[in-house]
Amino acid sequence: MKDLTKKIHSHIISKQMTAVLKIQSLVLGEIHKFFRKKGFIELPPVITTPITDPLFHSVHSAAIEYEGQKLQLTKSMIFHKQLALMPKEIDKIYIVSPNIRLEKSKYAKSRHLLEFQQIDFEMKGATKDDVYKLMEDFLMSLIKTVKKEAKAELKFLGRTLPDITKPFPRLKTYDMKVKYGKDFESVLTNKMKTPFWLESFYREFYDKEDPQTKGKFINYDLVYPEGFEEALSGGEREDDYQVIIRKMKERKMDLGPYEIYLDLVKEKLIVKTAGAGFGFQRLLRYLTGIREIEKVVLFPRSPREKIIF
Repeated sequence: MKDLTKKIHSHIISKQMTAVLKIQSLVLGEIHKFFRKKGFIELPPVITTPITDPLFHSVHSAAIEYEGQKLQLTKSMIFHKQLALMPKEIDKIYIVSPNIRLEKSKYAKSRHLLEFQQIDFEMKGATKDDVYKLMEDFLMSLIKTVKKEAKAELKFLGRTLPDITKPFPRLKTYDMKVKYGKDFESVLTNKMKTPFWLESFYREFYDKEDPQTKGKFINYDLVYPEGFEEALSGGEREDDYQVIIRKMKERKMDLGPYEIYLDLVKEKLIVKTAGAGFGFQRLLRYLTGIREIEKVVLFPRSPREKIIF
């Protein structure tokens, strides 16, 4: 048997993969159950789009030409989430969204995949505190269920999930940088014993800047402990046209592709929202205790290795 054939065969039939798939199915069911119980409406994902998340780090282009139109493969549904909340009758939405981010291999970290599923959610009129409460309740409920329903799989994997309590610690990025240096997140993910929030990142234009303090932002990451790194990114969203234009220009963005989105903002049709997205495979990595993210995916697309099948 050829080496690559043997590798994919061994990966698919391994008992470790079987245990992961059973936990994966349980977790996906719990995601739907939790968000629907909280009153969220599920939307189908968008795969191709004229504009997608610009991201704050450089990736390879994932664009296609179709009938004279340039379309992007979705990096995240940030703009679609905001548009979906325009109707008065809809307050909360979530999507199990396939995302394509062609990470540059020399910069990719252990948590990165080229193709992954993101649980994207957004809430009308919400604040960061609403997002914190939602995610803390979700993680605590999920861990309790996985401990109960996947005992055999966790035992086989040698994973003992910790008991976590809320509220999770809230840490300011600018304070942590002073205390631990530029690699503060790496230090903290290995130091902490519970999931924690990091607040105030300079990144994409759509995350709200603190109107009282320029240079501070009402956004956040949820980070797993035990070295499992970033879990979620989100923020309260900008809805002021002039602020958005100013921030896009600061980031040297081409405003042209965003014309329709900007028109909606200018007409005050984009409402105030807050939300986030968390990686499904990263969640599995934390729950199973498996360090290599490729090993929690049946058919991994990774910047670190050849895509076999």
